[in-house]
Amino acid sequence: MSVNLDIKRVTTHVLQEMKQRGEKISMLTAYDFSMAKIVDEAGIDIILVGDSASNVMAGHETTLPITLDQMIYHASSVVRAVTRALIVVDLPFGNYQGNSKEALNSSIRIMKESGAHSVKLEGGKQVKESVDRILSAGIPVMGHLGLTPQAIYKFGTYEVRAKEEEEAKLLIEDAHVLEDCGCFAIVLEKIPAKLSERLGKEIKIPLIGIGAGSEVDGQVLVLHDMLGITREFSPRFLRRYANLHKEIKSAVENYIHDVKTRDFPNKKEQY
Repeated sequence: MSVNLDIKRVTTHVLQEMKQRGEKISMLTAYDFSMAKIVDEAGIDIILVGDSASNVMAGHETTLPITLDQMIYHASSVVRAVTRALIVVDLPFGNYQGNSKEALNSSIRIMKESGAHSVKLEGGKQVKESVDRILSAGIPVMGHLGLTPQAIYKFGTYEVRAKEEEEAKLLIEDAHVLEDCGCFAIVLEKIPAKLSERLGKEIKIPLIGIGAGSEVDGQVLVLHDMLGITREFSPRFLRRYANLHKEIKSAVENYIHDVKTRDFPNKKEQY
């Protein structure tokens, strides 16, 4: 299916319409102006300014170290580049867990200071109060269930979540809680495809998968993983659409060679 370029701006309402007519939703991360501009021009539906910036932009082992100020910086850069996509910004670790007032204040800062369109947070019943409070201010919220990277030290592993019946039951309950609260969509990360399919029959809001099978309403990947810039991360769900690590490294090597051999700049490249 080709990109619907008649959509001037993707909104939460547009996403719901896409789900109802069976049109898949495309979502990628972006963290800076230049990349966000390319992704938006390509026709992506949602751009996630993810806390994965902690990993791919800053080199941290987990998503936990990134701060609210840093997320706002990345989000502001993306907002200035985008004209079509819906922009979602991750609430960073420590800015919503167990404190709904801080969750609201953090969300307001993201919306006011970056110009983004919505926020995303991880968890179900345990963050319900924060979700309710953010939504009370008119700020759209996207949920995130399954593997929740901010809780990596609790789980102790990046393995598939909700494989056992008990955890699957809790995840289904959490999905209903988020839907009932008023979330406009939910990311499902690294859960069995059959569980995603079951949820799709029960949940009326869009479900966006990452390692959650094909029977969901859309897919999301980290841009740097999908483009082959990062090489260390190779889960089963990741499809690399390019090998930019090789391309960029080769270009830099050619540049170094041309400088060292005095081939660059040549006569035509001088004033």
